Order: sequence, then C-alpha cells, then structure tokens
Amino acid sequence: MTLSDISTPAALVDTARMQANIRRMQDRMNALGVKFRPHVKTSKCVEVVRAQVEAGASGITVSTLKEAEQFFAAGITDILYAVGMAPNKLAQALALRRKGCDLKIVTDSVEGAQAIAAFGREHGEVFETWIEIDTDGHRSGVKPEDALLLDVGRALVDGGAKLGGVMTHAGESYNCSTPHALRKMAEQERAGCVRAAQRLRDAGLPCAVVSVGSTPTALSAEQLEGVTEVRAGVYVFFDLVMANVGVCTQDDIALSVLTTVIGHQREKGWAIVDAGWMAMSRDRGTQSQAHDYGYGQVCDAQGRPMQGFVLSSANQEHGVVTASAGGNVALDIAAVLPVGTQLRILPNHACATGAQFPEYHAVGTDGATTAWPRFYGW
Repeated sequence: MTLSDISTPAALVDTARMQANIRRMQDRMNALGVKFRPHVKTSKCVEVVRAQVEAGASGITVSTLKEAEQFFAAGITDILYAVGMAPNKLAQALALRRKGCDLKIVTDSVEGAQAIAAFGREHGEVFETWIEIDTDGHRSGVKPEDALLLDVGRALVDGGAKLGGVMTHAGESYNCSTPHALRKMAEQERAGCVRAAQRLRDAGLPCAVVSVGSTPTALSAEQLEGVTEVRAGVYVFFDLVMANVGVCTQDDIALSVLTTVIGHQREKGWAIVDAGWMAMSRDRGTQSQAHDYGYGQVCDAQGRPMQGFVLSSANQEHGVVTASAGGNVALDIAAVLPVGTQLRILPNHACATGAQFPEYHAVGTDGATTAWPRFYGW
C-alpha cells in the first residue's frame, strides 16, 4: 500500500527515523556502560519492540500486565512491570511467572510489600520486587533518605519475597528545556537512586539492580556510576514535547497522523481535516512549554513540516488547521490546502496519540507501507 491507499486518519511510523532513534539511544547506553531496558508502553507493538531488542536492548519495561502478556507471548521473558503492584493484580502476575516469564514487580509501601509477600507465601511463589524511589517529587516512590525505604525492604525480605533492586523515573525532566537543566536532572536521578541502593546494602538488605530512566535524562546523563540499567520509552518515536525539551528535532519524530482536508471556513482561515482529538488524543502537553503546537504540527504528505501551520483546535472527528502566525487573513487556505489534500500531523505526546489506533502503517524509504498491529487494555 501507499499513503493514497490508506483510509484516514491513520497512524504512520517513519521506519528510517525510528531505526535512527533506536540506534542513537542504544549507542549512548553502550557508551555509558549500562544495560538498556526500553519502556514499550509507547508503541505497544511487537514489530517496534523486536527492532529495539535486535539493536541490543536487555529486557523490557511495561506499564500494564497486558503488555507483559503480549510481549511474553512474542518471546520476551525479562520484563519489569514498572507500576506499583495492586494486590488484585497479583494473580495475573503469578500466572505469567508460572508460564516462565521472568516478571519483576514494584512497590513503594510497607502495605504493598506485605501483600506481595503474603500472596507469594500462599501460592508458593517468590516474587522479585523492586522498590520505587522518588528522586524528583514528580510521582510515586520512596525518598532516598526516608526511613520508610528500609521498612519496605525488610517487609519484602522478611515476608519471603525477593528484593531485586531499586528503580526511579525522572518524570520532572519533561519540564526541563536547557542542556544544563537536563544534565542536572539526570545527575539528581542517578545520585538519588544510587543512594537508596547504598542505604539498603548498608542495612544488610540485597540490592542488585539500580534502574533509572526517562528519555530526557537518558540522553543527557554525563555518567552513570552505580547504575546497572536505564529505561526510556518515547525516544523510539519522539514527539513535540521532546522537541521542546530539547532532546530531538522535528526531523527525528517518527510517529505522525495521516489526515485529509475535508472542507474549509475561508473567512476564518480554517482548513477542516478528518483528524480530531479521537485521532490526536486530548494531550496538550506543549501548552505549558515555550512553543505551543496546539494539537500538533502540520506537515505535508511526505512528512516535511509546514512552518506556520498547526492543528489549532479539535473536535471528536474534526480538526482545524490554521496558520499559527496570528491567523493570516490574506492567506487563501483553500488554495493552499484544497479538499483532498493529505497531511501528516506530528503529535504532542507519541504515547497518547499511538494509543488511539489499532495499528501503525510503517512507511519505508520507498513510500510503501506495512501494517503493524498494536494492542490495548490492562
């Protein structure tokens, strides 16, 4: 198939850009001397993850147990479920481990640790569990210096679970926008997680793994002493948020949404397209950044950015393309973008936009496309 054969809206993956992004990240991890465990929640696609593994990735990170099930079925066994384990999901985790999946789970509370250990004892299973560390105040985790850290570790070990290590995610790095700030955040993430690991070891508790990661910090860290592995996800596609953060350019963004012009409001300078927020998602992540791209950057059908044009607003199945420089009333948008014109829209957040589609259309350098299924659910 070619682009003209595809019913719009559709999610496109530029395979050359994706492969370049994969090589860039893996080469950097190799140079820093750490294992790389990509976060596959961005793509939720076997073809994409196989490319990451073939490039040298060591295991994967998932955000749902559905992802773990799908990728284990595809032959990947070393999997970290990097979301705090809810007790009602332990049976699902147990089923995976009983099938041979080397699934690691995460907690950041004594109550969670006790529930994991108790369920394991009841079912004759030793769950490998990592403690989530909060190194930036962004989301979940135990502070590196908090007494709670040792309490959680002891609850796991004393209860019969395996304390495998510590992990953290510098989500606050998404709010950085300069190389200096990114390097500082990367070092804060590294130092905090390494400190937590040392406190556990000093207390006589095991801590083999020290896992850190986000796309911005992975690409900005100057050294990773004490770290054993790095995790990152959105780098495989990149997006406009990452471009604003400063770790990629628009030319690196591998995911876009193919859409078609279906009408105009000439007096308003609008071109109406068939990609609304159901295609792009409601994510407006660039709204708080220096450059607001609305619902996405408009490109031509070949993926070349059309400077000055953005998807400025969206209804469920309708998007509005405008000239971003203040609504140029002298521009005859119907002449520039006639009905039937195909466009590509670069997304604010690749994870959220990808989640709107049941498949990707992988676009090769020759313009031919191949369907890559992706999956949903928890």
